[in-house]
Amino acid sequence: MTNQKIRLLVVEDEAFDVKRIKRTIRPFKNKIEIVKVVSNGEEAVKFLSSKKNAADVIILDFQIAGSLKGETLIRAVKEIDSTFQIIVVTKMTINAMDFDFANRLIEAGAMWYCTKYPGDIEDFIYQPTDFILNIFNAAEKRNLHKEKLKSNTKLQQSVDSILENRPIIGISPIIQKIREQNQKFADTDVNLLIRGDSGTGKELVASHIHYSGRRRFENFIPINCGSLPENLIESELFGFEKGSFTGASNRKPGLFEIANKGTVFLDEITELPLFAQATLLRVIQEGEIDKIGRVQKVKVNVRVIAATNKNLEEEVREKRFREDLYYRLNVVSIDIPPLRDRPEDVAPLLEYFLDLYSRRMKRRIPIIDDEGIQLLEIYPWPGNVRELENVVQRLLFIGLDELGAEHVKTALGMSPLNDTPDVVGGLGIYSKDQILHLKEIEKEFRIRYFQFVRRNTLSDADAARMMGLAPPNYHRMCKELGLK
Repeated sequence: MTNQKIRLLVVEDEAFDVKRIKRTIRPFKNKIEIVKVVSNGEEAVKFLSSKKNAADVIILDFQIAGSLKGETLIRAVKEIDSTFQIIVVTKMTINAMDFDFANRLIEAGAMWYCTKYPGDIEDFIYQPTDFILNIFNAAEKRNLHKEKLKSNTKLQQSVDSILENRPIIGISPIIQKIREQNQKFADTDVNLLIRGDSGTGKELVASHIHYSGRRRFENFIPINCGSLPENLIESELFGFEKGSFTGASNRKPGLFEIANKGTVFLDEITELPLFAQATLLRVIQEGEIDKIGRVQKVKVNVRVIAATNKNLEEEVREKRFREDLYYRLNVVSIDIPPLRDRPEDVAPLLEYFLDLYSRRMKRRIPIIDDEGIQLLEIYPWPGNVRELENVVQRLLFIGLDELGAEHVKTALGMSPLNDTPDVVGGLGIYSKDQILHLKEIEKEFRIRYFQFVRRNTLSDADAARMMGLAPPNYHRMCKELGLK
């Protein structure tokens, strides 16, 4: 509680009762003051509307004179400022068991009420000590409510910034439909399955659903299932207690525990081995997790959004994915088509990424001629939007104000001889006008190599095996190269 006095607005049309209220709070005059007394509801609303911060607590006669009174007046006050706290005084009832009346007041927005005339007290409001205590409680409640609103405003600004900085770009009918679906699914808590090729933006769609819904102020935890080492899957997802096994020197909260009340995004869900799928199913069904080394289960409230680039129905038929888990995850689904199936989205994506990376790289936005734009639109984009993002960065690395088809071919890694994608071609190594730093060339080569291997393998885990990398290392390197 601050040292500032609690300011009261008294809404009372009987002078005798105003005096009783004043006598009741007199012992606390250094902590409580009456800033205004009005005799009807219309005056109260006018005063509070013009001076919203002039009062903290409203002492309100339930049977006030005029047309605006009772529950209608209480609702009108709360509409002006939801943090106002209202204490009702009434001669309507002295029945301590009148629960219906009390419930009506609470539903309207009152915090507490007391009766005026028990018949044996004339100088004070009935229940004077309770009256004083509830004035203090009301002021504290208002302060807490105001602080919560401030925090929520800051959180909402952060959420708005996240959505603004990572928009879903596109003008195709399917992208417009996905944006509409996102808003509809955001307002529910059902589990969701997102299908689409690698690089189409499944995590982006999932994050928009989370940050547009009622869980937006809670954690959004993306998990790439293909990057989890098989022997650490359960400890990473569900955590463990200190001393539960050799080396467990500290308690570790699992990712589901960290995401409690928020959303877990399970990318590449088909990469989870069957034993982990069974554990995940129990968590979804029961809303609780078994932590290693803990006897009691931990309750969690998590929305699950899963994603896959595989045919999940085929995975179920081949017994590589549990059918019961499939039905739990596939309550509703979103299908994101590859970029080659929506060429009209290339131009707005190109414009967005050129603006984004030109600012980051502190370079001018180059003009790409019509032939270059056409080449970008007819290119099949095996790496989808993620590949386009990388191509834009290569175009900016060229450092020219005007770019043509040959520059676009270079950025796409097309061989001058056959115009087919080549993992190492077109890096600008041999052009004296396009010489890049060694680190830039090394990064470009890694990007092309990783993309080439990923296009020719079934999953991230398969790509990691082909490259001789542990899945976590593969996933980390992809993130460093901007491929995740």
